[in-house]
Amino acid sequence: MEIKEYARTLAASDSAVREVIEQRETLWLNPRLLPFEVVDGVTQLVVSDEDIQDAEARLARFAPYIRKCFPETEETEGLIESPLAEIPAMQQALCGEEGCEIPGRLFLKMDSHLAIAGSVKARGGIYEVLKHAEELALAAGKLTVTDNYEKLAAPEMKEFFGKYTVQVGSTGNLGLSIGIMSAFLGFNVKVHMSADAKQWKKDMLRSKGVNVIEYEDDYSRAVAEGRRQSDADPMSYFVDDEYSVDLFLGYAVAAGRLAEQFEEQGLTVDEEHPLIVYVPAGVGGAPGGVCYGLKRRFGDNVHVFFTEPVMCPSLLVGFASQRYEQANVHDFGISGETHADGLACASPSGFVTRICNNLVAGDFTVADYRLYDYMRMLMETESIRIEPSSCASFVGPVNLMGKGVAYLEKEGITSEKLARSTQICWATGGRLVPEEVWEQYLNTHLK
Repeated sequence: MEIKEYARTLAASDSAVREVIEQRETLWLNPRLLPFEVVDGVTQLVVSDEDIQDAEARLARFAPYIRKCFPETEETEGLIESPLAEIPAMQQALCGEEGCEIPGRLFLKMDSHLAIAGSVKARGGIYEVLKHAEELALAAGKLTVTDNYEKLAAPEMKEFFGKYTVQVGSTGNLGLSIGIMSAFLGFNVKVHMSADAKQWKKDMLRSKGVNVIEYEDDYSRAVAEGRRQSDADPMSYFVDDEYSVDLFLGYAVAAGRLAEQFEEQGLTVDEEHPLIVYVPAGVGGAPGGVCYGLKRRFGDNVHVFFTEPVMCPSLLVGFASQRYEQANVHDFGISGETHADGLACASPSGFVTRICNNLVAGDFTVADYRLYDYMRMLMETESIRIEPSSCASFVGPVNLMGKGVAYLEKEGITSEKLARSTQICWATGGRLVPEEVWEQYLNTHLK
């Protein structure tokens, strides 16, 4: 695969980009990272605290409906939220296996176990579908914001939503969240799936009454075709993973929920107790929203790293080249083919790469074989199952004290502060994986 001239030029001055081209694990540190106060005060951030609060309020309005229709949300009273679990046995095993030091306390944010859709996409995807449904119902006079939203479960509401179509392009998990929620509400649903989407995800969607359209091309083609078909239908709404502010808002709400969990567990986040978070990234919507929400909530006391497959580091090349959505991993001689199907996006979101350009600390890349090794290790040590894609997050704490030393020194994060730190690996999917697929995962050894 031919390497583009701009990629060669960039590699000449950036060792991390050279390692990307050589298809080696690396850490790219963001030279444009700025104090949050500067970013918030100088640049025009399109998502405000008020916007996030509005999203939180909307989800609260829908909670009675969610609680009524999805019994698994009874414990959270209709809020779609995941546990924050400390994983000391996994922390110890990682240190022993990798010969590394992981200071502080290591946690798993289990968005892999979110209700309804079983992935981080349940945050943004379900939020955007609910917002669209609310807007339609309000405009038609079938709902007011003071109503009990349980009324949306009535048969006549399903009939009303059945006049409309919702479409999305996806490698898998976003399609599940959009498809399951939209179909349940009564919408006609079309999910445009790229070639790397797992068969079990397609089968599950079809079992929910979703029209799954398959493509032999990658994620970008599925999105483009879905957008084109939706634009041609005035009764259709397209959920755009690359540019959607509503998706972004749904993910950003996670920060406030996490702050509540910190309070419940007695965890402190301040300059002396840094928070370090690692989030697997595909096109960037979910990690971008999570990063943005965390920075708005914790400012410079939180340090967010994205993690991507060695064979598909689209956000890394988008940030490093400053070409944003115009960058493509193919330009760097990389196939984009990875076992981390949820992260297989050759070009990143232009919206996310721009809004997080001065917020994200850096980007770790991870070889595919490690995903399965980490997955087995987590099951053996903590009896927790998460998808291989989710396990990309573990490359962060494993390498922070090695590849990340330059960042720690620059940010003044001393060994004493690290000893008091909270490190979080964000688990992005896994709850809906069928048992036979788990067996395949468990028996996959790439090295």
